[in-house]
Amino acid sequence: MRRIKLTRWEKQLEDEIGRGEWVPVGKKEFDEIAQAIARKRKDAVLNVRVNKQDLDSIKEKARKLGVRYQTFIGEILHKVAVH
Repeated sequence: MRRIKLTRWEKQLEDEIGRGEWVPVGKKEFDEIAQAIARKRKDAVLNVRVNKQDLDSIKEKARKLGVRYQTFIGEILHKVAVH
């Protein structure tokens, strides 16, 4: 069987679930969470040129966080867009 490589965050969640720190939610709360996730769905493509050193720095920060650099860039853009 093939093992899936988890990010640090995913490993932390797995550990928390194992310790019983997460609890089930009701249908209403589940639906609210599902709607919030749907609102964050990525449905546009962006092509942009950036400075190589900036991109290398972003990639390194993303690696340290255990996420893909494109996901990291998307989160940065989202934070700027909503604030």
